[in-house]
Amino acid sequence: MQITKDKVATFDYELKDEEGVVIDSSEGHTGMVYLHGADNIVPGLENAMEGKSVKDSFSVVVPAEEGYGLRHDSMIQTVALEMFEGADVVVGAQFHAENPEGQPIAITVKEVNGNDVVIDGNHPLAGVKLHFDITVTDIRDATAEELAHGHAHGAGSEHHH
Repeated sequence: MQITKDKVATFDYELKDEEGVVIDSSEGHTGMVYLHGADNIVPGLENAMEGKSVKDSFSVVVPAEEGYGLRHDSMIQTVALEMFEGADVVVGAQFHAENPEGQPIAITVKEVNGNDVVIDGNHPLAGVKLHFDITVTDIRDATAEELAHGHAHGAGSEHHH
């Protein structure tokens, strides 16, 4: 069986940046499970997974445009500390917010200057070329429920929306 649209694939991975520093890995965990063709992983990796089979191992470099996107200076802004309603606001802290289109995004605190807080709404990996080492460990047909929900459900897991 090959990875094609509406298949659920599981893979082990190691993700590195341009300098070879490991950013993330499935080592010690169950591999990543996703519904192929449903935009559940970055586009460049999903494209590279197309047609692969169980036990296939490969490396792929995903440019920022096909990963988490380019960095946008417009996503960096200064807001009032009072907007955080008493939360512990320190450099590096992450909070959830909504972008102008109403979609959820994570924001990262970059600076705290008195009552002003500089936040960055870019994904932490925006602008980063991603280096993946992949091993496909399982492929199966998606269930009707997974297709309806648009994402894979873990084996034997209860799933609630």
